[in-house]
Amino acid sequence: MRKRLAIIGNGMAAGRLLDELVRRDAGRHFDIAVFGEESHGCYNRILLGRVLGGGTAADIMLKPAGWYADSGVTFHAGVMVTELDGPGRKLTTADGREFPYDVAVFATGSAPFVPPLDGLRTADGTPKPGAFLFRTVDDCERMRAYARPASSAVVLGGGLLGLEAAKALSDLGMHVTVVHQPEWLMNQQLDRPGGEFVRRAVERLGIFVRTGASAVGVVGDEKVEGVVLRSGEVVPADLFVIAAGVRPRAEVAAASGVPVKRGVVVNDLLATAVPGVFAVGECAEHAGVVYGVVPPIWEQCQVLADVLTGANPTARYRGSKVYTKLKVAGVEVASMGLVEPQFDADEVIQVIEDRRGIYRKLVVRDGKLVGASLVGDGEAAATLARWFDRGGPLPPNRLDVLCTGDVSPAAADPEVCNCHHVGEAAIVAAIKDGCTTLPMVSAATRAGTGCGSCRGRVADLILKTAPKANGVHST
Repeated sequence: MRKRLAIIGNGMAAGRLLDELVRRDAGRHFDIAVFGEESHGCYNRILLGRVLGGGTAADIMLKPAGWYADSGVTFHAGVMVTELDGPGRKLTTADGREFPYDVAVFATGSAPFVPPLDGLRTADGTPKPGAFLFRTVDDCERMRAYARPASSAVVLGGGLLGLEAAKALSDLGMHVTVVHQPEWLMNQQLDRPGGEFVRRAVERLGIFVRTGASAVGVVGDEKVEGVVLRSGEVVPADLFVIAAGVRPRAEVAAASGVPVKRGVVVNDLLATAVPGVFAVGECAEHAGVVYGVVPPIWEQCQVLADVLTGANPTARYRGSKVYTKLKVAGVEVASMGLVEPQFDADEVIQVIEDRRGIYRKLVVRDGKLVGASLVGDGEAAATLARWFDRGGPLPPNRLDVLCTGDVSPAAADPEVCNCHHVGEAAIVAAIKDGCTTLPMVSAATRAGTGCGSCRGRVADLILKTAPKANGVHST
């Protein structure tokens, strides 16, 4: 008899977990139900800037609504789970319905952090007209409808999402100012010089940047008219976007008696202390760490699928090395491991090409790569990622790993998609097998369905490899 598996959440972690379960023929073991608060199928949240810039939800969709039924999965769209009854093995939704389960997985992701700001909300507690979060497709569609060319916008937050929002609004013809409390942009992924290179690239796009500045309030009686900084200065704004970081969404787990610290506490099985309840993704806390980037979440989903289906009962999640490669507001950025050296014996190699706007930094310990940052040119990112993952001794001349030629182990098949570890050979094989558009290649190999930074490289391979008789390729 099949068990009932309930997945609470329908974001990127839930979508990847479903892929891993389907790959292991989980339908033999489970009746799978997914509860998603949004009406859409699972989509790539990293690419929300495309929707804000004028695209549609379909442009970033990972799983259209029809995929669930086709895969034997029950999809409860627009349904919020409010409580889990562990002893009774049932969950309750916001509309009062109850659903029994045998196994439940929290994949609730994260929620935007909204700092306390005077004047942000109206009398009924809702954000004042003109104030927006940047987290969902619906957020982006409402923001785009509100935006007007030649009007002004303030984006609070100079991380990945904030800079993506700023570029999209600038592309819509708005005067955009980014307000970021730390002293440099993308301070979670880059050191000060790296952040300054990103700043220069962003400012070349016509976006204004205020670092070391914090917002304390919003002015305007009926709608947003400006943002008040701690210095007392008011920055005029017709539109105000809050992209000041995220927090794990663990409130339902906490209300259900599941242990929570920063996130839902899990062990190496991704299991909580409540029997039959697991957690993955940005809502999960493993060994005191909550991961907010894609590769660790993919690794968690693979382990959990192995455990739940019995495909590999000994599978365990031991933590991840953090690696990020993205295109931020049109600028290539890669970061892995340490941003700064920790010990006096750590080596630091920095290469600065000021006129080209390129910055590279390596952190080496005992001859092995323990950290790297790249801004403006990500060509060496895949090479560095292999050195970082494998932990092998670097060449005596550390600059060799930054050369155009790949001198890393296993370089015969260069990795194109770092999120899914898809090599060039697999992509070329898919193209020769008849996948002559980007969506077709992505469906066959999963390349381009993570952070999206490799999509240009995949498109180049299609143009170079696909039979010329096919004419113009839709990428």
